[in-house]
Amino acid sequence: MLPSVRDQPPIGLRERKKAKTRAAIQSHALRLFAEQGYAATTVDQIADAAEVSQSTFFRYFPTKEDVVLHDRYDPLMLAAFAREPADLGPIAAMRRAMRSVFGSLSAHEIEQERMRGRLILTEPELRARALDRTVGALHEFGDALAARLGRPADAEIRNLTGAVFGVCMAAFVSAGDDPDADYLQLIDDALAHLEAGLPV
Repeated sequence: MLPSVRDQPPIGLRERKKAKTRAAIQSHALRLFAEQGYAATTVDQIADAAEVSQSTFFRYFPTKEDVVLHDRYDPLMLAAFAREPADLGPIAAMRRAMRSVFGSLSAHEIEQERMRGRLILTEPELRARALDRTVGALHEFGDALAARLGRPADAEIRNLTGAVFGVCMAAFVSAGDDPDADYLQLIDDALAHLEAGLPV
């Protein structure tokens, strides 16, 4: 049986409270964005809905954009990827890590991730900021891949990392085009296609 996000080592009470507050703020923000639009939603409205002060909002999210762009699953993915057996190929390990992290999420959590994706794809200011975040994530996952393979993060590692991100982005776009699509299955299928050498 694959380890799940629920199997992560316990964290301290203070960190759990912070994570809970951050998740609540993001959840209320995404709900408001869905109900009244991203541009029409203010930080004050988000803070009121989450029952926190505006200063608390800004302590967790420096801008309204950040409340959408924050991805709490990236660290879990990196940790799950590092735990996969050493004899497993890198893309197969990535697929297993993805299933272990996202496979245990609730339907609500999955829908929130889908909603975040739609906002990033449709709001120009979010797309621009997301590109900056993607560059950082490419470095992080490239370093994790290099560590797994016991080699420097050279051009080949960067190429493979870029290919993984590319097929995941394609799945992301497909999920945005079809609200009924299985979000996780699209990403897994995209990685399987890459693993097979991208036959066309």
